[in-house]
Amino acid sequence: MKKRAVNRQDSTGLFNFIAPIYALFFTYQKRRYAKTLAAMQSFLKYETALDVGCGTGALCSALSERGLSVTGVDPAARMLDIARRKNEAITFIQADATKTLPFSDKEFDLVLASYVAHGMREEMRKSLYRQMSRVAKHYVIIHDYNANRSVLTSLIEYLEGGDYFYFIKHARRELQECKAELDRCFSQVEVIQVGKRANWYICTPQS
Repeated sequence: MKKRAVNRQDSTGLFNFIAPIYALFFTYQKRRYAKTLAAMQSFLKYETALDVGCGTGALCSALSERGLSVTGVDPAARMLDIARRKNEAITFIQADATKTLPFSDKEFDLVLASYVAHGMREEMRKSLYRQMSRVAKHYVIIHDYNANRSVLTSLIEYLEGGDYFYFIKHARRELQECKAELDRCFSQVEVIQVGKRANWYICTPQS
């Protein structure tokens, strides 16, 4: 039986609580993201990017250093407080991407979410995908786990109560079958392994 993921309100409270711990790993996270972005630069030849579930802004910072104009959104206010201190030139907005993002249709060239989807219930992920697709012009990129999990990762994800185990088995199918009203969210889904335990799920929004 699939373990029920924590609800969004509970997870936001958790991330507010652990924000200072995430801040300690900002430099390490940014360095890891920068390495991935360098390897995937063919998908980054655009001007604007939105980081959904940006946390302390490590991915935002790495994207900004590659010349993109970056906006970050996150529901956790304390995460955003840290993000603003570490990235003064980047715009951060408190918002929940499982609801309605405060942006126009196709406002950003790229819309990314890193290690966000696996912690949500399936229906919440579908809402996330629909909102990301709506505001993306060229690509939606889900940076998340693949099936090459470690024992420690399995233990942590089980204790966290997310939807990791289901997500890593069904991510591609979920993205391919996602619908916004009567149309599919994405016309194409490509999966590229970007690390030992991570994939980029690269989705082309419907025009």
